[in-house]
Amino acid sequence: QNEENWDFVLVSDIHEMGSEKEIKRKKFLDELSKKGFSIKKIEDTKLFYGVRAPQHIFWKYQCLLSNPDSRQQNSSAYQDIPVTTRIRVVHFILQNTVTSDLEKLHDLMKKKVFEAAFPLHKKEDIREILKRKWARWRVIFKEQPIEEIRCYFGEKVALYFAWLGWYTYLLIFAALAGLATVAAGATVFSSSQVSKEICDANNTIMCPLCDQNCSFWVLSDTCTYAKVTHMIDNEATVVFAMFMAIWATVFLELWKRERATVATNWDLYGWDEEEEDLALQLINNSQHEPQLYQHSYIRSTLVLILALLMIMVLIGIAHALVIYRAVAMALFTQSEINLLSKHADTIAVMTGAVLHYVTIVIMTKVRSHMGPWAFLPFLEKPRTFSQRENNFTVKIFLFQFFTNFSSLIYIAFFLGRINGHPGHYVRIAGHWRLEECHPSGCITDLFIQMAVIMLLKQTISNIMEYLIPWISHKLRKKQKHPKKRSVMLGEEEEAEDPCKRQWLNNYELNEVNIFSLFNEYLEIVIQYSFTTIFVAAFPLAPLLALINNVIEIHMDAIKMMRLRRRMVPRKAKDIGIWLQVLEAIGTLAVIGNGLVIAITSDFIPVQVYKYMYSPCTRKNHTSMDCSTGYINNSLSVFHIQDFEPHTKVLPEFNGNQIKEYRDYRNADDYTYTVQFWHIFAARLAFLILFEHVALCVKLIAAWYIPDVPQKVKNLILKEKHSSLCNELRWVIPWKV
Repeated sequence: QNEENWDFVLVSDIHEMGSEKEIKRKKFLDELSKKGFSIKKIEDTKLFYGVRAPQHIFWKYQCLLSNPDSRQQNSSAYQDIPVTTRIRVVHFILQNTVTSDLEKLHDLMKKKVFEAAFPLHKKEDIREILKRKWARWRVIFKEQPIEEIRCYFGEKVALYFAWLGWYTYLLIFAALAGLATVAAGATVFSSSQVSKEICDANNTIMCPLCDQNCSFWVLSDTCTYAKVTHMIDNEATVVFAMFMAIWATVFLELWKRERATVATNWDLYGWDEEEEDLALQLINNSQHEPQLYQHSYIRSTLVLILALLMIMVLIGIAHALVIYRAVAMALFTQSEINLLSKHADTIAVMTGAVLHYVTIVIMTKVRSHMGPWAFLPFLEKPRTFSQRENNFTVKIFLFQFFTNFSSLIYIAFFLGRINGHPGHYVRIAGHWRLEECHPSGCITDLFIQMAVIMLLKQTISNIMEYLIPWISHKLRKKQKHPKKRSVMLGEEEEAEDPCKRQWLNNYELNEVNIFSLFNEYLEIVIQYSFTTIFVAAFPLAPLLALINNVIEIHMDAIKMMRLRRRMVPRKAKDIGIWLQVLEAIGTLAVIGNGLVIAITSDFIPVQVYKYMYSPCTRKNHTSMDCSTGYINNSLSVFHIQDFEPHTKVLPEFNGNQIKEYRDYRNADDYTYTVQFWHIFAARLAFLILFEHVALCVKLIAAWYIPDVPQKVKNLILKEKHSSLCNELRWVIPWKV
């Protein structure tokens, strides 16, 4: 039975005898034969070549990477090599075998000499265990079998699922805190004086929302919007933002401890990826010379310029979304449909959010197929696959980050602050004026944008992520069925090779590539960004992330086990550069939430009013809410005669010559009041205080929680001591 255990399968079209492709294929297979590989050919609608590595390759691997003591073992030690290691070693040799034409497998696949190369899903006990305990929906709330995942897919995949499981577990606490924040806003802060004043402002006439044929409007019309705003914009939000800053740090520190424990249990704590890469190169070619480290400031500068150009393109797309919102707002307010004109601002925000989601989907497709990222590795010339993967990770994360967050950054920090004022609006192309903030603040716009994007990403994107591979697998299975042999009269049907059905079944599965796991990481890290950076504006983000991850874990498991070919196992002792990316996001989360509370939220203006301008500062009103009068105080007056000449408003309320708008400006010359500068100073002071306190707490938490548990440290210490004691036994004592 052993001779039928094949390490890899190569698939090729049936080429004409003597054709260039057939000659190239033969040359490659001959090179494998010279290295001692066994090759089995099966012909169907395609040509299938099973390859099995000789035993001495794995003996070399063990000799090069094991301890000196273990090198005395006999040549049958190769049998103890795990299947994941066999696949990894064979994959490396296949990828680095060079033909007489100086072509590797990658080049031959580009030229369509070979169509596919993959390891096999085999009928192993461990595979059945994973199918039963992991890759099915009914075990969605059960613990993942991480050890079995490692034995089948390798350490890198197992670490991904261990990290995702750990992140999902800790999201429970963040989700509960977010729910508590929203519940507090809906109950304790629901009777907010600010929203009450907006609902009672039946006589407060506001300036029109557009220039042509828009009427003045009454502030109390936005009562519902104000209540929603103050459900998420209250004192509890500040506490929640601080909690999330601490949570992000604790999550990463606890993961470092978990990783150290896992790496020690898997005997990977001292594993060196570079040493393994060199060993595999020498196994493949004993004359191999190591590729030296290189660095070029010219190449690095070119990479930086290209990256900045791509970021500028993404910012340009965000500007296009801003233009859409401004134009949509103008069109909706002038619409004859009552629903559109009455809720123009909300509809403009929601359609803008949907358009932003569509932009994210399109740019993700563009990123995966083309773009300057494709040739950046050639500029950088990474020495190893790991370096290439790290460089790729940083650039693609930046691409996706700006794609997802550029529009959110505008809404959070610029919307309503660069639009000018009545009589002197800032306009796009001199025609459409920029949006204004709602009288109760802009934080609800950010809330709606985040809610729409997260919900769409977690429904439509996840459904497509599962359905596309499923449909693709069904179509491949239907199209690539084995051809039927015609049975001649009086001729017995030839017995089918037992390998043939297995190889065909694996070939019909969806293709995987070297960055398949990268895409899974990227998806969750972008989600982590949504969960932390602007969470002050959307406290329900951790809850949505928790629900998504519980589904995501098992959806990924089903895809890997049932819909995709087997992924080439890779060794790893941590999640790589993703840890640095997560730490950077944690720092951005502190800055982002500080800015949201200081700039987007009305928290600071309300506090300044309470302690400097409210009735409480003049008299001792113990029974009065100190925010009484805040709304009137935050509105500025505008004289109708100062409208721009081309502004045409409907004649309602024309008897009054003074209308109002949200800002802190003088009534005579429309310059900023002293209160505006007081609020500006308070915002700046809060931002500095919040960020310094949060960063200090993060540093204290990082110091307080050791990265490596004492148990692991002591275990490593004992192993070192034992190893030195064994070495000491072989030392010949000096005779005195």
